[in-house]
Formats: sequence, C-alpha cells, structure tokens
Amino acid sequence: MTTIPVIDISALSSPDRADWAGVIQQIDHACREIGFLAITGHGISKQQLDAMFDLSKRFFEQPMDAKRAMEIANSSNHRGWGSHGAEQLDPSKPTDWKETFDMALDVHPEHPVVAACPELYGPNQYGDMPGFQQQMNQHYGLLLSVAKKMLAAMALALNLEETFFTRWFDSEHVTVLRLIHYPPRPADQPVAEDAMAAGAHTDYGCITLLAQDAVGGLEVQGNDGNWISAPPIDGALVVNIGDLMQRWTNDAYRSTAHRVRNLAPGKHRYSMPFFVEPQFDTPVSCIDTCLAEGEQAKYPPITSGEWILSRFAATYAYRQKTA
Repeated sequence: MTTIPVIDISALSSPDRADWAGVIQQIDHACREIGFLAITGHGISKQQLDAMFDLSKRFFEQPMDAKRAMEIANSSNHRGWGSHGAEQLDPSKPTDWKETFDMALDVHPEHPVVAACPELYGPNQYGDMPGFQQQMNQHYGLLLSVAKKMLAAMALALNLEETFFTRWFDSEHVTVLRLIHYPPRPADQPVAEDAMAAGAHTDYGCITLLAQDAVGGLEVQGNDGNWISAPPIDGALVVNIGDLMQRWTNDAYRSTAHRVRNLAPGKHRYSMPFFVEPQFDTPVSCIDTCLAEGEQAKYPPITSGEWILSRFAATYAYRQKTA
C-alpha cells in the first residue's frame, strides 16, 4: 500500500440500509488494515471547506494580543488558542511547530455536567472576530452529522446495533473542532532533519475527521513501520481510528500513528481535525463481537473522560505545570 484508501460514502445517505452494505465492507477493511481512509460523498461541499480554510487563515492572522486573550492555558476546560510549543505530541522530539484553536459544545458553567467534569465541559473562547463563532458552530454541526454516519457504519460492520456508538453523542459529548496553522520555520534557525511540524502520535477519541489544505505533509505509519504519504484530495476528508475505538474493538480497528513533516521554506499549512469523542462517562470496554473464542480483552475498562484527560496531561505543557 502506497497511500490510504479512498471510499465514496454517499450510499450512507440512503434510508435503505441494504444500500450501505458495500460501503460498510470497505470501511471495515480500511479500519482493520491501516486505520486510515479518505472519504468522498460525505455531503459537505468544497465551497464550505474552502470558506472554513479562509476563516482559519483570518483567525490566525489576528494580532498576537487578540489570540493571547483566548489562550487555552487560561481555560479550565481546554478551549481556545494554543501557541507554538503548547503541545508536544511525540515526547522524544521538540515541541510541535504549530498554533491551534479548539472549540467544542458550549456548555453553561452552571450545567450539571460541568460540575461532574469541569476539565472537559464549559464555555468556549471565541474572541471578537466578526462571524467566527457562528461559522465555527455551523461547521461543527455538519461534521458531527458525517461522524455519526461513519460510527453507525462501523457499528454495523462489527455486528452491533446501529446506535451502539452514536448513542454516546446525543447530548454532552466532548467532540472538538480544531483549527491548526503550521507556519514556516524561521529561515535563520537551523532545523533538525527529523524535526516535525506535528510529532508522531495517535488520536485519543473514537474517530477523527480531517480536512487538510493543498500543501500536504501528513504521513501515516504502515504495518511495516514505514511512513506512507496521505496526500490532500480535493474535497475529501481523511478519517482515522482513535485510541478509544481501538480499545473498544480489542485492536481489531487500528489507532495508527501519524505525523506532519516539516514543510518547504515559506509555506503555511492549514488543517482542521474534528476529534469525535463521546460523553465523559462513556464506558469503554472490549466489545463481545471483537473477541475470538478463547481470546481475552487486551485493555481494562475505562471511561472516555479518564482516557482523554490522561492524554492531555501527557501532551500539554500547561497541564504539566499545573500538575
């Protein structure tokens, strides 16, 4: 395999589940073999994606003071702008060369779920850019609809009820829409040959939907340990399996390491991952249909919130300082 498979999922919009069969088989195969795929026919227009990349560019071009007013380190629930060096995905490498913006469901501070898990729920920080909050929330809703289709297809592929995964996304889930800007490295600073714009890592949640611009640089680790390019496909979304799904499926579906390589001098890269993460108290333990006769579960039961917070603590400098 020289790149990730591309699957047209338009059949998942059919009300007749019989029409889903071929797509479900393709998704299941990709999840088991590499844990990465690109999807077309998802229903989000290229014009919408282009508008979001334009929004992202304008957001990151704001003055530094405007972005610092939304700093993620000042958010109890991990929402807002993250500066260069805030995140280190690969602990063996220098901090990642990027800036980010994270948003999720806006939850009022007095909502009971905030009291239950204040580290993952609460208000977003949007800043003062006109139209930014509205456009982010609209796109969040579009992506969530695609994610639920994918999760329903995966449940059916695993011989489960169609709502096995999606039921944990009916209300207080912690799915995050992130904007990422990878700026060029300063020309006068030497860069190690193996330095990454984003270090090798796996994602924490169930699945991730990723829109990437035309610059490229995303690489996926294959079964043999070699790195495979996942080049941009116009209008497509990249989908990958996260750690929670791997735990749920006892490694049947693979949470695959991926990274972003250094970019050519002078290039700005933008991407938008959508981290599909269930409500904080979702119990994640081995699915019976993923156990062969005599096979044991490889992971102890855990809640989604416990897992995600453990990964935040290992990845973000500001959380380590707090600890």
